[in-house]
Amino acid sequence: MKKDNKNFSDQILPLRDEIDAIDSKILSLLARRQAQVEKVLALKKAHNIPVYHPAREEDLISRLRLQSKTAGLDPDFMEDLYRVILRQSRVKQTQKMEHKSVKPDSRVLVIGGAGQMGSLFASLFAKSGYEVNILTEHNWDQARKLCQNIDLALVSVPIERTAQVIEKIAPFLPPTALLADLTSVKTGPVAQMLLSHPGPVLGIHPLFGPTLSCLDKQIVVVCPGRDETACQWLTDQLGLWGAVVVESTPQEHDQIMEIVQALRHFATFCFGDFLCQRQAKLARTLEFSSPIYRLELGMVGRLFAQDSALYAEIIFATQERRDLLKEFILSLILHLKMLETNDKQLFIDQFTHVARWFGPFSDQAMRESTFLIDKLIERF
Repeated sequence: MKKDNKNFSDQILPLRDEIDAIDSKILSLLARRQAQVEKVLALKKAHNIPVYHPAREEDLISRLRLQSKTAGLDPDFMEDLYRVILRQSRVKQTQKMEHKSVKPDSRVLVIGGAGQMGSLFASLFAKSGYEVNILTEHNWDQARKLCQNIDLALVSVPIERTAQVIEKIAPFLPPTALLADLTSVKTGPVAQMLLSHPGPVLGIHPLFGPTLSCLDKQIVVVCPGRDETACQWLTDQLGLWGAVVVESTPQEHDQIMEIVQALRHFATFCFGDFLCQRQAKLARTLEFSSPIYRLELGMVGRLFAQDSALYAEIIFATQERRDLLKEFILSLILHLKMLETNDKQLFIDQFTHVARWFGPFSDQAMRESTFLIDKLIERF
């Protein structure tokens, strides 16, 4: 037995040494790759080109998947590996782009800059070299002075106060200053900005929370109000910070947000509230749970780990949102019939109808959710 162990050790040591040598080469190649990325970044900064290039990344992934098959490697493994490499590269580039200004020597005033989202954007502008000042209710007596010669006034206050603050700050703004807001409702604020200010107007909605350290691939919706040319520098700056900018009208934005934010958050709230009323044993359910249940419950728990006032502001923002949520509740009541009559066929018929409506998206959803489940299994 000892002889066999010695033979094994004698044979495996050179193999392990070769693996170690290959690992060192991989690290060296990654360092060389990063050096080339730094050169690319320098060019992007010089020409104000955004970090994220979706077509370039997808072309690279497609090519590597084909090469993996030829090399006898698992294409999914290779894609996962390079997604991590590309993500790390983008984050590093984005962090350095935070120090690049699209409009050097410009002055930015963040109204409500002491709040979480206002603070985030004030920090981003400051890192990019802009002169940044913050205006709150505590120093409003300095509003006229702080507005002198500014290039951007960015309103970041609760939804219910946005119109009032816009109307209040507008008389102090230079006519050429860009007026923008960060609220999650756009029709009312954009209309108020157009009414109150004769200069450039842009509605902005960041679809992320204020705790991010990096805007890499984060969605920001922009709603042009007036003078798109004069607003372009701000849109370009968002792109340089790594955000994916989506353009919309204020009306389209609000209609989509009724579904994407209000309905989704409210439905999640209802699920969590029902579990609480039933005093469900969460820890025990997790012992019996499939990965998809754990993922779903994780999203519910995530909601209740955050600021209730923020979600109340989003859900109750407009009458249209509240009407949609009442319609949602009524739709649930309609399903009582199938439960009361034990009508499985009615369920199957409705299920089939909805599945047809979802169409090809169901296949996409299956792929994406399977990926998330696999990652969850790897982690926990």
